[in-house]
Amino acid sequence: MLKAVLFDMDGVIVDTEPLHRKAYFLMFNDMSIDVSETLYTSFTGQSTLNICKKLVDMFTISEKPETLVAVKRKHFKYLFENDSSLQLLDGVLDLIKDYHSNGLTLVLASSASMPNIDRIFDRFDLNKYFVAKLSGADLKESKPHPEIFIKAAEAAGHPREHCMVIEDSSNGIKAANGAGIYVVGYDSKHSTDQDYSKADKVVSTFNEIKHELIAPVFK
Repeated sequence: MLKAVLFDMDGVIVDTEPLHRKAYFLMFNDMSIDVSETLYTSFTGQSTLNICKKLVDMFTISEKPETLVAVKRKHFKYLFENDSSLQLLDGVLDLIKDYHSNGLTLVLASSASMPNIDRIFDRFDLNKYFVAKLSGADLKESKPHPEIFIKAAEAAGHPREHCMVIEDSSNGIKAANGAGIYVVGYDSKHSTDQDYSKADKVVSTFNEIKHELIAPVFK
């Protein structure tokens, strides 16, 4: 029986990717490194700190990874506060309300930093629907490692076989697979170059996984 839903945030609840992209490339410019589109895309779903650790190694940067993180987050904070185009993805608020009203336990499991998670949840008044929020930036491992979803299921208080993950990235789907949790791949217009072949179900709209449609899968 379906008891809990573990949501990714970026690309599932809100599309902050355009802002993150701008912030990352401003940081790349500040650090005088040339990051290709292919390399940037391969980072999707990973925490900022892990991405910056890889960049320091790849480009032999003298600065510490934490310095790169701070520069990127400075740019993102400015963009977040000054870009009015940021909105919830189509249908996700209705889906959250649908799940909540049907008694499902909702947990956020995102690679975003907690300050960014809190900004989104405060801006769109989402805290009342979720029992917990987990940031990959606070964990030892980053997606595609399953740690965040193992801990999210624990936070939900339900066995993993009664949980479902909603993800839009290859790394997130791999993480859910590693945790042994049923995973829905959300293949939307905001997702690019991601592999959904390992997802248990792939959807392009949230109407396809309303409670009345997805709950029977777990019976």
